[in-house]
Amino acid sequence: MSLVRNQHGNRIRNRGRRAVTAAVTLLTAAVLGAAGAGASNAGTAAPQTRQIASSVLGADYKVTLTALRSTDDQNAASVRLQVYTQSGGAWKESDRVTVGDVDGWFWYPLTGRGSVCEFSTASTEPAPLTVSLLITPSIGCSEPTHYVVKQGRVYAG
Repeated sequence: MSLVRNQHGNRIRNRGRRAVTAAVTLLTAAVLGAAGAGASNAGTAAPQTRQIASSVLGADYKVTLTALRSTDDQNAASVRLQVYTQSGGAWKESDRVTVGDVDGWFWYPLTGRGSVCEFSTASTEPAPLTVSLLITPSIGCSEPTHYVVKQGRVYAG
């Protein structure tokens, strides 16, 4: 260890370039290791989801729309329509369908304000459903898609 002077003329200890190089190397390895671990876990993690609409139809059905972020393209998403029926005092999923194409929606407009243009339901048997979602703010809403829920199953309407 030697003594050197800094820019103000004060004497300071110089521990040498080896210690600085070792510290920078360790820090870089730690940062890159953490980034690599995050990247490898990203492919195995479940897709990010966000419920965008829900409706309870009397005591018979509960219907939800959920956005599922694509694991291949962070800007893409799918929309899942799920139907639940009462069973033993709890809601149990009875059917699900994908609204539109898989990864056919944009994540940010779909999960932002005003993403659900139309979500209409009725407490009848069969129960009609209509869904229209925001494509982008500049394009506007999708054409309405019609479904029918009959005995807990979803059918194209």
